[in-house]
Amino acid sequence: MATVALTTETFERTVTGDGTVLLDFWADWCGPCRRFGPVFERASQQHPDVVFGKVDTESERALAGALGISSIPALMAFRDGVLVFSQSGALPPAALEEVISAVRGLDMDLVRTKVAERSPT
Repeated sequence: MATVALTTETFERTVTGDGTVLLDFWADWCGPCRRFGPVFERASQQHPDVVFGKVDTESERALAGALGISSIPALMAFRDGVLVFSQSGALPPAALEEVISAVRGLDMDLVRTKVAERSPT
């Protein structure tokens, strides 16, 4: 599956569904973003069961700001609507594969329990 461009309008419905969503926050002027882009694109071809989204931080400043993106490239992973990973910096292919495997291997019942424990009642 190819990567999809996400906007403020498409973000919520993309990340709140079932399954895994990986997001790459980037900008044209960012050298590390340009180097990470092909790595992210190749991973999207290798994992058709994962949604790979790209957020252009220049055109989607409000979205990037709302998500606390202060350094790019930044990678976020959502699984079944829950943010389970967030990190700034370009990842080499092997590290991106490790993130994908780790997200797939999560016990989401345990994740939801831990999120509920941290939430104010």
